[in-house]
Amino acid sequence: MHGHAPTYAFHVPEVPLDFPRAYVEFTDPADPDQVYRCDLTWLTSRWTCIFGGGCQGIYKGRPNDGCCTLGAHFSDSDDEKRVKQHVKELTKDDWQFRKEAKRNGWVETDDEGERKTRVVDGACIFLNRPGFSGGAGCALHKLALRTGVHFVETKPDVCWQLPIRRTFREVERPDGTSYTEVGIGEYDRRGWGAGGHDLDWYCTGNTEAHIGVEAVFESNRVELVTLMGQQAYDVLADLCRKHLDSKEPVAPHPASDPGF
Repeated sequence: MHGHAPTYAFHVPEVPLDFPRAYVEFTDPADPDQVYRCDLTWLTSRWTCIFGGGCQGIYKGRPNDGCCTLGAHFSDSDDEKRVKQHVKELTKDDWQFRKEAKRNGWVETDDEGERKTRVVDGACIFLNRPGFSGGAGCALHKLALRTGVHFVETKPDVCWQLPIRRTFREVERPDGTSYTEVGIGEYDRRGWGAGGHDLDWYCTGNTEAHIGVEAVFESNRVELVTLMGQQAYDVLADLCRKHLDSKEPVAPHPASDPGF
C-alpha cells in the first residue's frame, strides 16, 4: 500500500488488509437467540486513538481533522435526538462553530438523503480547529469531559464506535433453527465503503497507532459494554485475557506485533 512489501513493520506503517485472524463465538448470556462472533486479533491488539499525537488524518493535508473530515452520519432518529439534547448544552467556550450552527443549522443530508452532521470549512461542524480558545478537537467530546460523562453519551454513534465495527446477520443451522450473529471486530478501511480505499491514511492497520498500554478490549470497555451489554462483555473480556495469557497467541494483529 505504501511501496514495496516490508520485511519489518517499521518499513511500512500500514499492514495489508487481509491477514490471519482469530475469532471466538459464544451465546449472548442475555439472549439465547443471539451469538457473538468477536475478532480476538483486533480486540487484543494495542491500537489506541492517536488524535493530536501523530494522527495524520484520513485525507492528505488535513492532519488536524483526524477522521472528522466527512462529518458523521446518524445511525437512526434516536441517535440524532440524543445528540441534539447535548448540542443544547454546548457553550461558546466548548464549540467554535456555535454561532454558525445557530444561523444555518448543524445537520445536513448527503446525496442519498441520509442525515449527518454538517461539514463546515472542510470538516465536521463539531470539530474545533487548532487555535480555538476553547481547545482543538470534538466539541461534543469536550462536553463529555467537562460534565463528567463518557463520550458515548454525547457523540453520534458512529463517532464513539469507530474503529469498532458491529455487524448483524441471520444464520441458519443445518437443523433449520437460526440465530442472529453479532460481529464485533475491526472497522478497517473497508468499513467506510468503497471510498475507504481512497483514504490517504488510516489508523487501525497502522503501526503508529498500535502503541496502547492496554489492549482494545480494555481501553474501549465502555464502548463495548454499550454495544454488547455487561454480561456479554464479561464473557468476551475473560476470553481475551485467556488469549493474551497463552504462550503464543494465535494470529496476533500484525500492526501490534513487533516481529511482523
